[in-house]
Amino acid sequence: MADVRDNEALGRYELAAGDALAVAYYRQQNGCRALTHTEVPVALRGQGIASALIKGALDDARTRGLCVIPLCSFVESYIHQHPQYRDLVS
Repeated sequence: MADVRDNEALGRYELAAGDALAVAYYRQQNGCRALTHTEVPVALRGQGIASALIKGALDDARTRGLCVIPLCSFVESYIHQHPQYRDLVS
C-alpha cells in the first residue's frame, strides 16, 4: 500500500490501494483542517484502508501544526479510539 498523499488542489488526502483510491475530503476552516468525508471503494472495505488513510491525514496535520475538526463520523470515531490524536481536535 502506498503512502497517504495530500492533494491540496482537490482538498483531499488520497491513499492508493491497487488500482483503487481511498479519499478523505477536507476544507480549511478557522485555521484548522475540517475533515468532512471519507470514501473507500466497496471492494476494499473492511481491510483497514480507511484507518490507514485517516492516520496519515492526522499525522500530516500534526506535522504541519494544524488543528482538525472531525466532521466525518469515521474520523470522529477514529480519534475516539486513538486518544493520541485528541490534542489535534479543535
